[in-house]
Amino acid sequence: MGIRVVSKPGIEADDVIGTISRIAMKADTDTVIISGDRDLLQLVTDSSVKLRLPHTSRGTTTVEDFYAEDVLKKYRVSPEGIIELKALMGDSSDNIPGVPKIGEKTATALIEKYGTIENLKEHIPEIEKKSIRETLEENFDMAVMSKKLATIDTAADLDFKLEEAELSDIYTGKAYDMFVMLEFKSLLKRFDEDRIDTAGDLPSFKELRGDDELREAFLKWKTADRAGFYGSGDHFALVLNGGGDGAEGFLITGESAEDRERIGEMINDALAASKALSFTADLKSQLKTWGLKPSAKLKDIRIINYLLNPLNPDKDPVTDAKKSAFEAYLKGDEAYALIKERGMENLLNEIEMPLVFVLSDMEREGIRADRDSLVRFSKQLGEEIEKLHGGIIALAGEDFNINSPKQLGVILFEKMNLPGGKKTKTGYSTSAEVLEKLSGTYPIVDKILEYRGFSKLKSTYTDALADFIDEGGRIHSTFNQTVTATGRLSSDNPNMQNIPVRTERGRELRRVFVPEEGFIFVDADYSQIELRILASLSGDEKLIAAYGTGSDIHAITASQVFHVPLEEVTPALRRNAKAVNFGIVYGISSFGLSQGLSITRAEAKEYIERYFETYPGVKAYLDGLVSLAKKTGYAKTLFGRIRPVPELKDSNFMKRSFGERVAMNMPIQGTAADIMKIAMVKVHRALREEKLNSRLVLQVHDELLVETALGEEEKVRDILKQGMMSAASLKVPLEVEINSGKDFYDAH
Repeated sequence: MGIRVVSKPGIEADDVIGTISRIAMKADTDTVIISGDRDLLQLVTDSSVKLRLPHTSRGTTTVEDFYAEDVLKKYRVSPEGIIELKALMGDSSDNIPGVPKIGEKTATALIEKYGTIENLKEHIPEIEKKSIRETLEENFDMAVMSKKLATIDTAADLDFKLEEAELSDIYTGKAYDMFVMLEFKSLLKRFDEDRIDTAGDLPSFKELRGDDELREAFLKWKTADRAGFYGSGDHFALVLNGGGDGAEGFLITGESAEDRERIGEMINDALAASKALSFTADLKSQLKTWGLKPSAKLKDIRIINYLLNPLNPDKDPVTDAKKSAFEAYLKGDEAYALIKERGMENLLNEIEMPLVFVLSDMEREGIRADRDSLVRFSKQLGEEIEKLHGGIIALAGEDFNINSPKQLGVILFEKMNLPGGKKTKTGYSTSAEVLEKLSGTYPIVDKILEYRGFSKLKSTYTDALADFIDEGGRIHSTFNQTVTATGRLSSDNPNMQNIPVRTERGRELRRVFVPEEGFIFVDADYSQIELRILASLSGDEKLIAAYGTGSDIHAITASQVFHVPLEEVTPALRRNAKAVNFGIVYGISSFGLSQGLSITRAEAKEYIERYFETYPGVKAYLDGLVSLAKKTGYAKTLFGRIRPVPELKDSNFMKRSFGERVAMNMPIQGTAADIMKIAMVKVHRALREEKLNSRLVLQVHDELLVETALGEEEKVRDILKQGMMSAASLKVPLEVEINSGKDFYDAH
């Protein structure tokens, strides 16, 4: 924006401001200082130097203006007297000690009467109040030091001339480009039409026809200083800059699949030989149409933006090739510079960018689903739902709408007088949390929970999945790389990440997914990856040693936390230890643990305290994560992924508590997500390099599923084991469990 920035090592900002204000005074130039720091009041004068002091309260900002007379009116001393006040009363925010026992009121009275601390020193014996007289006699050297600390240097050695402060048009082309990149949408409105044009509005695009024109444009691409592109449908837009101010646009049309394949080869050649990086948006959507190949010069601006701000990822669909190419061209270099500045270059280049091609192949392959099995399973669920419905009505003694929380609440808590009823404005709460406390004691509640589970399984999965099966009998889910704040993948249309695993009936849904004829499924699942990451990152010697024994980690934890010999650990103790182990990873509270184990909060609190006594390194590590996040404003994974945690500064206690849990678990969850992505890239690459017919078709949480050609099973098992176990080098080695089967259920 053409605004002069003045700084110099060893000189504080206040001294820079003070010196510039006096340079301006000598040149008879009016000066306005804008700051929330009252120390700067010492710089104001009668008319040429003014301080504007903003103050925000309850969301409203007001600004006070101070000249010398305003300082005198409000603080009863001159601007120079502000220094004397600080010398006596100090300022903890600036580490100025002042004189013990002297506050603002006493300091103001003394400076009003004596003017300076030097004059005050001559009159200390006259001070009537004994405590003030004695503290000044004993600590006057503190006042002298504090005055020196409080005095702003107005003659600092700066390389600055006043004419450098002359302001021209701040709405420059570079500013516009930066505002577009940073998405300062409201500020962009301040650029008028003329300025937008000079800033580099959408260039005109030359339509290329024939291979000669294509080759000429791609030759320019290879030598361009800056490049952005986007392929939408049969249109491919390219924006280049050869070193001048203007951008040059090209539009290519691939009318047939053969045309697009041929043009794609030329694009890949240009990318590989290009001098500069080339930026695009939503790369995965372009791969199938244009046949783009991995290139170290190719970067996806949508992924870059996601890494920079995972809490507010870009979800807008990209449709216009020209606008998207130009936006990537404008944003690319600056955004990539931020990636490097924040230490995420390897995360982008070695994990996220290669993963685009892996996910594209997985989407294209899809997973086979047996429509007949799905219909049969759905029918069975429908019959079981009807049976449960009848049982619930019989136990209630009257017919009612089980799906109506209001009617259900009346039946349970008024007619049947079940305990734990919580009445709200709309009636009794019948949430899972409320009902699960009553399960195991009241048969009607058990049936209601089962009814709900089966109903959700039927409506969300067995009925819905049939609509996604294509003519070839396969489901092609979309895998999303830029959605979750932790870095985990998600999927939709349909959501394959949410296939139920908690109940036996839910797990049976996996039987619907089957391999092609001549193939089997090989499934590889990380064993307790998050606990292994916690042990490694915390460095807790006892937890690391527990993994080193090769024994059951939950049994070992139960033995150590509950102080019983390992051979005497009961299934109940192991279950409790397992809940604590996994709960710690997610920052569980005593309340959350008590709910999960159906124990009192006091007991849950004792379990957690015992756990931290057993594994003190874990406690220190988690506390350190929270402290670091409060300091930096973000949580960070082992591979440099960042998740801002603004909740830590929220005035609401519940939101701050949530922020603390995020600060504790995101580095662990996010590291697990990063490791899985690395494994996916390694496995996908190895399957191709070995020229196998087997293909990676699904990723769900901590497991990978490979549709494996008969005869290739041993090779696939080796590739999965090697790729997944070598994805990260931890203090506790990664372990992988591998199974195979004729369907997804058997393979797991």
